[in-house]
Amino acid sequence: MAKVLELTTKNFKDTIEKNDFVIIDFWAPWCEPCKNFTPIFEKAAEENKDIVFGMVDVEQHPEIGEYFEVEKIPGLLVVREKAGIHAQVGEIGAPAFDEIIKWAREYDMTAVRDYIDKQERGEFN
Repeated sequence: MAKVLELTTKNFKDTIEKNDFVIIDFWAPWCEPCKNFTPIFEKAAEENKDIVFGMVDVEQHPEIGEYFEVEKIPGLLVVREKAGIHAQVGEIGAPAFDEIIKWAREYDMTAVRDYIDKQERGEFN
């Protein structure tokens, strides 16, 4: 089985910066829909070994959830090339999650890269 990372304040930034494709599950131990989603998330990690899958326990690491303005869980964040390209709140099943992964794989990052380049050049100031 592919390993799902436990994302913490110590490894979160590095994980995003060193991997081109990361899917993050925001969850808490008391959240029943979160617990129901975990096997789906783990199976997707096994089937998509080129993607880094990580879970953030918002109870243990609330600052990460606060930074991303996570107000409801379960929550997903799809990150490609250090940019969040999709956020999802609420319980989803395996077919919907598979579609999100497929969409994210096919997402054209050209506009995102152009925006980041302009931002780095200070064109929005």
